[in-house]
Amino acid sequence: MTENGDREYTEKTCCTPARVGHKDTRYQQSNNLAHVRAEIDAVDVPGGTSFLGTNAPEIAGDGESPMRRKKLKPFRIGATAVTNKDFSEFVAATDYVTEAENFGWSFVFWTDIPAQLRETQGVDGVEWWRRVDGSNWKDICGPGTHEKCWFSDHPVVHVSHNDALAYARWRGGRLPTEAEWEHAARAGQGDVRFPWGEREPDDTEVFPCNIWQGSFPNRNTCADGWQTTAPALSFEPNALGLFNMVGNVWEWSSDTYKVKSLKKSVRKRLDSMRGFKVLKGGSFLCHRSYCYRYRIAARSGNSPDSTTTHQGFRVVWDI
Repeated sequence: MTENGDREYTEKTCCTPARVGHKDTRYQQSNNLAHVRAEIDAVDVPGGTSFLGTNAPEIAGDGESPMRRKKLKPFRIGATAVTNKDFSEFVAATDYVTEAENFGWSFVFWTDIPAQLRETQGVDGVEWWRRVDGSNWKDICGPGTHEKCWFSDHPVVHVSHNDALAYARWRGGRLPTEAEWEHAARAGQGDVRFPWGEREPDDTEVFPCNIWQGSFPNRNTCADGWQTTAPALSFEPNALGLFNMVGNVWEWSSDTYKVKSLKKSVRKRLDSMRGFKVLKGGSFLCHRSYCYRYRIAARSGNSPDSTTTHQGFRVVWDI
């Protein structure tokens, strides 16, 4: 316990809970999905040789190292994560039903659950994640919470990898590779830790992104102004004009989560993560004391059908 009564968590378990026991349901694109060009703001990213990973890993078991050089073609990427407004247009045009809606539940962080829904099922080892029946991209915190928790200009959440693929295809695009995502986040700055450079966020003065301030998982001071998601266009963009490349919501990539390691503990963990997809950027729940993954080289993985209140995505297009 800390001096203020908060419980300390030292085990750095996965911060993106996965559905267990469900098959990877591959949603096929319906015939009525219109192949339209993106109408959201996007940024052209020059190609060339870029970095992937780092030679100074903070969480070695995640596969952050070694640094590799990758040759990339030019591409276009959304200036922001896909918003609730964007996703609403997709659903209205296609009658798409997300996986969380089909399953009938999704993961919600414990402090965001309405009082009347407190009796919920937790995730072993990360009990602050709760299964909430009726939670989805429209009712983010649970049934009847649309007006309280849903904002049109915030990133859409409770979307699976499969949902993100369906939306991206409808917009005429795709999900970024991990290398493309890091290339866009670095914005030509070279081997930097964050999209804005090297200055570390803290709990009192430096707030370049939407992450946790305080003692995770019990006390969030919200010093950056946000308890959960912030608007997709909040905080300062990086040098390319991309907003919230770290913090706010994890972003799905197209890559399968793999880690090269000789450690038995890492190999055992990976055995339970077969077919998982890479997530980049961290979220509003990240803090250096627990989930120091709001760095460009940081990464996580989750099953393609998993959904939470802190997972979203952005779209890329080939040029």
